[in-house]
Amino acid sequence: MARFGLPFRGAKDPSMTAGPPQPTPDALGPEADTAGPGTGPGADEDARGVGPDAVEAGTAAAGAPAGPVDDAPTDALRADAPGEDDDTVIASELSAAAFADLLVGYCLEPEPGDQVLVRSTDLATPLLVELQRAILQRDAWPLIRVELPGQTEGFYRHAQDRHLDELSPLALEEARQAQRSLSIQAPEDTSALAEIDPERLARAARGRREARELTLQSRWATTLWPTAALADRAGMSLRELSAFVARATFLDRKDPLRAWSGLRDFQARLIERLQGVEELRIEAEGTDLTLRVAGRTWVNSDGRRNMPSGEVFTGPLESSATGTIRYTVPSSPAGVEVSGVELTFRDGEVVEHRADVGGEYLERALATDDGARYLGEVGIGTNFGIDRAIGVILFDEKIGGTVHTALGRSYPETGGVNESALHWDLICDLRRGGRLYADGEVLQENGRFARL
Repeated sequence: MARFGLPFRGAKDPSMTAGPPQPTPDALGPEADTAGPGTGPGADEDARGVGPDAVEAGTAAAGAPAGPVDDAPTDALRADAPGEDDDTVIASELSAAAFADLLVGYCLEPEPGDQVLVRSTDLATPLLVELQRAILQRDAWPLIRVELPGQTEGFYRHAQDRHLDELSPLALEEARQAQRSLSIQAPEDTSALAEIDPERLARAARGRREARELTLQSRWATTLWPTAALADRAGMSLRELSAFVARATFLDRKDPLRAWSGLRDFQARLIERLQGVEELRIEAEGTDLTLRVAGRTWVNSDGRRNMPSGEVFTGPLESSATGTIRYTVPSSPAGVEVSGVELTFRDGEVVEHRADVGGEYLERALATDDGARYLGEVGIGTNFGIDRAIGVILFDEKIGGTVHTALGRSYPETGGVNESALHWDLICDLRRGGRLYADGEVLQENGRFARL
C-alpha cells in the first residue's frame, strides 16, 4: 500500500461518493474522503464488493443522451422508450418511502436483530425517517448518524495529530458491531473540502483504515439523496435532479427489483462475453488505447452495493496500457474541477499527461506514489437510465455508452495487484463515434452494445 496520497476513492465502496465528504469525523466507510455523508474523513482504501453483487473519485458534467442497446432488457437499460413493456413508468419524482424500501429490501437485507448503521446529513431527513421505518419493519435496529452543517470541514481545520492519525475507540467499536452499513451522500456544499490540505485528508484516511476494513466485512451500500448543492453542480433544479435520481435507480418503474434483476442478467451475459478476452481497445476522438485483461476477473456491479449501479469492471494487467486516451467527461475530485484530461501510456505507465482545466491537481495526483501512474481498473457503464453526467462519480461512471479507467489502486477481487493511495476514475464517452473492441471484435459502437 502506498505511503501517502490524495484522498481519492471510487464509487464502489461503502463510504464513497463524489465530491467532498459530508461525514462525521469518526464515520466508518471503508474509504470516506470526498463526499459520502456519513462516510468518514479521508479516503485511503477503495473497496468494491467481491463477487457478482460487488459494486465506487472524480465526476462530471452534462453529456450526450445515451444510445439504445441491442439485446439488453428494456426495463433495466432503457434501450427503448419507457412504457413500451408491461413495466411501465409510474413515477416522475423521487419517493423517500420507495427509495428506503429499495435500499433496505435490495441493498441491505437486514436480518432480525441486526445493527444497521446509517450515515448522512440533515438534508437527507425525509429518507432517514423512512429508512428507520423500513429497518424497524424487518425487526432490525436502526442506528442513524447525522452530520451537522460544517462539521466535516471544521474537523479537518481543527483536528490535532491524534484525531488525524487515530480513530476514536467508540467509533471503532461501532464499526465492529454493525452488521449492515449505509452511507448516503447529501452534501450542503460540494466543494467544502477544496481548500483543505490533501495531506490532512490522507492522514485521516490512513488513521481510519481499520474501521473501513471492518465495514467491508459486513453488508454495506452507498447512495445519494438530492440536495440543492448537488442540483447546482448538475445544472438542474432540485426537482429535476430528484426525477433524474428516480430514473437512475429504477424507482420510476412499477417494479424496481425486476428492473435491477434485468440489469444484473444483462451484465452477466456481458461478463460471459468478456471472460475469455485477452485485449481491449478503446477508440474515440483523441483516444486509441489498448489494455490486456487476460486472466483477470470481471465483476458484476448490480446495485446492491452502489445504488445506482450499472457497470462491469476488472483490473487490467498493470504493464499493459499502451497508447493515448482523452477523458471527455469532466471530473471533480474533492470539489476541484478537472477536465480535458489526456494521458499517454507506455508499458502501463503514464509517460505524458495534460489537462484543459486542473492540470496542477493532475500533477499532484500522479505524484501520489509509484502506483498512481498505472491503471488499476477498467469499467464499462451499462445504466442507460443515467443519460448525462451530474458531477457525482457514483452516477457518472455508470452512464450507458461510456468506459472508464482508474489511475491507482486495483480491486483485489479482479486479480489486479497495483497498489496506491490513489483511485481516480476518469470517464471516456463513446456515444459519439467511439468504439470498444474485445480481441479485435466490436463490443460497443456509438454507445450501442453488439448483440451478446
